[in-house]
Amino acid sequence: MAFRLRPPRYLVPVIVACALFMENMDATVIATALPTIARDFGESALALNLAITCYLLSLGIFLPLSGWLADRLGARTVFTSAIVVFTVGSIGCSTVESLPQLVLARVFQGMGGAMMVPVGRLVVLRTIPKAELVSAMAYLTVPALIGPVIGPPLGGFIVTYFSWRWIFLINIPVGVLGLALALRFIPNVREPRREPLDGLGFGIASLGLAGAMFGFENVGRGILSNEVTAALIAGGIVFLALYAWHARRVTAPILDVALLRVQTFRASVIGGFVFRIGIGALPFLTPLMLQLGFGLSPFASGMITFSGAAGAITMKLTAAPILRALGFRSVLLANTAVCASSIACYGFFRPSTPHALIIGVLLVGGFFRSLQFTSLNTLAYAEIDPRHMSRATTLSSVGQQLSLSFGVGLGALLLHATLVFHGRAELGATDFSPAYFAIAAISLLSLLFFAPLPRDAGAEISGRRGELSPAIATASSTHPSV
Repeated sequence: MAFRLRPPRYLVPVIVACALFMENMDATVIATALPTIARDFGESALALNLAITCYLLSLGIFLPLSGWLADRLGARTVFTSAIVVFTVGSIGCSTVESLPQLVLARVFQGMGGAMMVPVGRLVVLRTIPKAELVSAMAYLTVPALIGPVIGPPLGGFIVTYFSWRWIFLINIPVGVLGLALALRFIPNVREPRREPLDGLGFGIASLGLAGAMFGFENVGRGILSNEVTAALIAGGIVFLALYAWHARRVTAPILDVALLRVQTFRASVIGGFVFRIGIGALPFLTPLMLQLGFGLSPFASGMITFSGAAGAITMKLTAAPILRALGFRSVLLANTAVCASSIACYGFFRPSTPHALIIGVLLVGGFFRSLQFTSLNTLAYAEIDPRHMSRATTLSSVGQQLSLSFGVGLGALLLHATLVFHGRAELGATDFSPAYFAIAAISLLSLLFFAPLPRDAGAEISGRRGELSPAIATASSTHPSV
């Protein structure tokens, strides 16, 4: 039997998912390589943290611009350009010989990363029929969960047995393949109506996002003084508040906060923000607990945490049937409770806990968190006018990035508070429990935003029986959401 390629509508989510996996993994793989790079450059490991923070600053600055560029130049043009920029930035990172050179290369790389996520999601939204959107979004959810888990152990393996430069060079084949497939299979959809660039709003929003993300990422780490960290966060919040005031006074804001008036989008963005705070803290807290608290090696720790990624992969096969049977509201309500409970379970782990039990909890938690992300990422666009899809993906991506940064900062702050409370300088196995319990409780608060959703929220996308009329079902299966 001759081999045949799947239709392009199935290939598009896979192509975008591969690019997102590259970006998500690269954001974390560098962490374990920093001490080695510091020795090569004759710098302190603390100074090398600039390689991470400057990447985050670049994300914060250029994220708001992604939707406007996609409408102006075409989604495929911006997406493929983002892959090229990210890949070239990776090559640059692999060839640097000093810290200033690495910082410049990471800033350039961050420009590509900022465009890749929201525009990649926009490509899927504009090419996949609504009836198939749940399955398509499941592809995009997996990289966000697997990348942060695989990154640290992979970085440790490469640094141990090869050169640290290979942590950047591994992006090249993925980037080249993604570029070739994107040019072949992704249509260059753009909006016929071109809005002027909100330059002032772009400047205000970028300053706010960069300050808030940079500040939250450095909470409790001792890299910056408490005064500087507080000033960054406060300044970021002030600029974001100023932007909210500005956005109400222009016709085409760079970040359209008016979209939050749509109930399903508001529940996904704001409720998802609260829920993701806990998820953002997990990649920071769990490796520390396993290594510092339980005394495991980085490789052993990575192999255990990888079970969460395995759970996320299995969700891909079940998301659509679950949402079709239960609907978005029921899934979000029940799944939030399950996910928060699984996070709280981490707080009961001890060095004597069997590894099989830890792996089992992480496996189950990874499955349900992936289901939650797929539900949130799909429901967000259920009632968005196709003309506003680019604005919606940009605003949603900004919220997700902020929540993950806030989660890392909150996790670090909770650990620091626990040490201060007990009067200790070194973390022990039991010091992680309060942090896990706190972030589980915060994630549970997202129920306040999911509960008001109507029972038939997103029925056109989920296809739940009894909530989707035959006319809508026929229309959604034959007409793409463009």
